[in-house]
Amino acid sequence: MTLPTDPARTTPLAVWIVGDGKPGHLNQSRGLAEALARIVPAAIHELAALPAWQAGLAWLFGRTPAPALPKPDLIVGAGHATHLTLLAAGRATGAPTVVLMKPSLPRGWFDFVVVPAHDQVKANARTFVSQGALNRIAPVLNPDPVCSQRGLILVGGESRHFEWNSDAVATQIRSVVTRLPELRWTLTTSRRTPDDFVSRLPRFAALEVVPHTATSPDWLPARLAESGTVWVTPDSVSMVTEALTAGAAVGVFDLPVNPKSRVGWALADLADARRITRFIQWCAHGTLYPNTQPLAEADRCAAWLLACLKKN
Repeated sequence: MTLPTDPARTTPLAVWIVGDGKPGHLNQSRGLAEALARIVPAAIHELAALPAWQAGLAWLFGRTPAPALPKPDLIVGAGHATHLTLLAAGRATGAPTVVLMKPSLPRGWFDFVVVPAHDQVKANARTFVSQGALNRIAPVLNPDPVCSQRGLILVGGESRHFEWNSDAVATQIRSVVTRLPELRWTLTTSRRTPDDFVSRLPRFAALEVVPHTATSPDWLPARLAESGTVWVTPDSVSMVTEALTAGAAVGVFDLPVNPKSRVGWALADLADARRITRFIQWCAHGTLYPNTQPLAEADRCAAWLLACLKKN
């Protein structure tokens, strides 16, 4: 295929994003599509995944799931519910498919697979292994000095990876805010945060609480870009990697971990590499490890993908 930078090409790269309605999955797909657009001219189109039976029929009869959209050059999706629509769209249009996860269907059915390292899949000519899930965060190359005066706290919730304890998290937040009174703190929750969590938080003038229901899709990238210090609950490795991508120094609160959790293993690797600072380490030393090499996994993946497409 000809890429937008090739002389023979006169139109932008057309990227279809198949979504399953889950913000986290859409965030991954948009992150890759936007990273592609930072390298080459690209037009991004989004469509909802079809119900499984409709997607299966579309694949069987070679029908495109989105006949009104321009023909794609690339089809991207994350989430098990997107798999059949990805395959149907790929068969109908001839465009390469990219699945952003370890798929529930055979990997060989997709043209390209992007998986986080904690899924323990080996990289090859069609498989890209990333440090955490891809995201929409762009690294801040020249941070504003004001960033050093702002802190961000990202709170997740119950998951199979860690044993959630609202009181323990609230106590750790109190400790961080109390010991760093010079920072202006913003805290936000997630869909998994227990309803009674905010009521357990300490009341500090320097702590602004913004429920996830009061945020827009662009709120978190904007706040990460202006925060030099970020603390995250350990249940979401995606929030950790977003903070590392933004270039912030990252602390991770302590919760009991499921010893079989791959997310727990991934965080342990980041801690061993001094990319993140665990709460217990911070208590002992009072500082976070500096983030001297921000992650840029979406950009790295986009460059790899374009190189693969150029070869085909």
